[in-house]
Amino acid sequence: MTRLRRLQRLWRRLDVTVRDLPLGLLLLTFSLIPSLHGHGTQFGGVAERPFDSLGLLAAALQCLPLAVRRKWPAVCLALVSIGFALDQLSGYHLFAGTALPIALVSAGAHLHVYRRTAVVAASVFYVLLSIALHRVGEGETLPEYVVFFLALTLAWGIGSWLRSTRIAEAERRRLLAEATRTAERTRIARELHDVVTHHVTAMVVQAESARYLTAAPDRLDETLASVTDTGRRAISDLRHLLDVLNPDHTTPAPEDDEGLLAVVEQARKAGQPVEFTEEGTPAASRGSADLVAHRVVQESLTNALKHAHGSRTTVRVHHRPEEITVNVGTDGAGRSGVVPAGSGRGLIGLRERVEVLGGDLTAGPREDGGFNVSARIPAGVSAGEGE
Repeated sequence: MTRLRRLQRLWRRLDVTVRDLPLGLLLLTFSLIPSLHGHGTQFGGVAERPFDSLGLLAAALQCLPLAVRRKWPAVCLALVSIGFALDQLSGYHLFAGTALPIALVSAGAHLHVYRRTAVVAASVFYVLLSIALHRVGEGETLPEYVVFFLALTLAWGIGSWLRSTRIAEAERRRLLAEATRTAERTRIARELHDVVTHHVTAMVVQAESARYLTAAPDRLDETLASVTDTGRRAISDLRHLLDVLNPDHTTPAPEDDEGLLAVVEQARKAGQPVEFTEEGTPAASRGSADLVAHRVVQESLTNALKHAHGSRTTVRVHHRPEEITVNVGTDGAGRSGVVPAGSGRGLIGLRERVEVLGGDLTAGPREDGGFNVSARIPAGVSAGEGE
């Protein structure tokens, strides 16, 4: 089986002319068999003629051009047609006449330019050949000429259908590849947003706060240490993301022992008063639902730092066997403008993540001027289904 596959690969590597030549040689071999002379295609009623050197030329003109039927289909069709005319006008009626419909199918499938010109030229050639055969032969009725023409038209039509099918398949593959690339770019952009925006926002807020702590060296040192720690976490997360994007990456994602608490503490260090409540017991192994819940809390706190820095923020996470619910609310009062406003990509990405797992996410302003994000994330969905 391995040897057969190896031979198939070697065969496909050969030039298309070499691969098409055996068919022409096979038809030529059959045409040279004496017992088959006069038993090929008979069209026009010309009296049979013994096989001679002219017959050999007619056979060669019909068979050998099949070697270029895919590379130069127009040339192949022209030479085969000339050989077919010589064969029928001379009365050889060789087995090589089978090459004409093959050449028509190939031309219909592989001729990409001047297709209408080729159809018109072939039709005119057929009319002229029919007139010549009617004069030198015993003559066939008009319906017989029409039927033969329709048979040849069918051969061209089969080739055209194969061509359209091949084009449609190529377009389908192109669209699929484009959709795959778009989905991959979207996934990468979403992951970069999750990793970069959260850490960089915290660093900007902490650095901004440090400007007002010059009179308190201890607090200033603590804030700068937090900026450094956040930067290191950002670098670590980015390295892990780049590893994941590497096709050869096989190392599993590092476990975050602190989980949501680490995200909350980072927001607190950036000056955001956060009340954190976590009910229920998280799953023993982090799955897609836990990861999405982590991202919901992370993005919500990032937005709170951006748009309501210093406002009281509450984070409530409830773990159930069947689902995880997350609610993050921020009061309206606070200092905004520390970080440039975002594009809204974060909430859009969150909603997509939650909906992929069959959950739902709502985000919007509250009546008291605050902002609230709520998510219901079904548990028990594998990571492969979620991403």
